[in-house]
Amino acid sequence: MNGLVMGAAIQPVQRVWRNRAKAPAVLANLLTGTFARYLSASVVALGADAGSFLVLLNAGMAPAPAAAAGFMLGIVVNWLVSSRVMFAASVAVAGPERRRQQALFLASAMVGLVLTTVIVGWGASHAINPRLAKLVAVGVSFITTSGLRHVLVFGKPRQG
Repeated sequence: MNGLVMGAAIQPVQRVWRNRAKAPAVLANLLTGTFARYLSASVVALGADAGSFLVLLNAGMAPAPAAAAGFMLGIVVNWLVSSRVMFAASVAVAGPERRRQQALFLASAMVGLVLTTVIVGWGASHAINPRLAKLVAVGVSFITTSGLRHVLVFGKPRQG
């Protein structure tokens, strides 16, 4: 085998090995960084959301309105946990910038509310168990709203 072919075969192995060395740092950041804080705040809010959804569903409320009501309670809990605990250092001081941040948070929540209500309503209209539809809605909404909040609400302002 000539050196050129041998070098081409070794380069991918070297690249994988270098990336493998970075894996612990990436994992540590996932477990303690911004994603972990979004996930933690969302888990607390999900408790309020899912708990109230199940209570309302068991009380006879239709699935879509029960999902919407639960999600709205979850929005309030998520803002309180996010702004007071998880992202306290990223919350703007009182005034116009804080109101802007709250409005953006609410806008991201409305996106999640619409997604949740539509997914659960669609599931109910197609004879899908509302609990299963809510589970799907939770995943879709988490990914969507977390991305919006990371970029628009709690992200560092970008100049230019």
